[in-house]
Amino acid sequence: MNTKRLLVRYCVIAALSLGAWSAFAEQVAPTSHKAKQIEALVSKAAAVIESQGKAAFPDFRKSPSEWMFGETYLFVYDMKLNVLLVAAFPQNEGKNQTGKTDSKGKLYHDAFVSVVETKGSGWVDYTFPKPGQMEPSQKWSYVKAVTIDGVPGLVGAGFYPD
Repeated sequence: MNTKRLLVRYCVIAALSLGAWSAFAEQVAPTSHKAKQIEALVSKAAAVIESQGKAAFPDFRKSPSEWMFGETYLFVYDMKLNVLLVAAFPQNEGKNQTGKTDSKGKLYHDAFVSVVETKGSGWVDYTFPKPGQMEPSQKWSYVKAVTIDGVPGLVGAGFYPD
């Protein structure tokens, strides 16, 4: 009886541990044609920011342009998660995004910083409403480390896979 009870406890602990581990496991980054376009866009924007700093931001806000088209737009944060640019939502510029979550509770802004600090660049998935919609959809954003007028930060852009 004690052995059976102990075995059940171990199974419950193992199942809970596996569930917790999978919640923190990084998802595989997207490899679609659109994902490659986003990576190229962010890398090009990072090079422009490195050379021009915030002086590049007015061009990033123009729509349509190579920087902002369809559902695609750039965003730029400093490493303290202060929004320096978000072309599609200029009302968020100047705000701090620390601790903000998506509809599933994911600290996706914080994840942007974590990816940049640990890898230099990479993908983050989260939920976010498509333009003109209220219901959140899955979104992937590619973020890359950048220096903005001497200040460390990140630049990114994203896409909806469906």
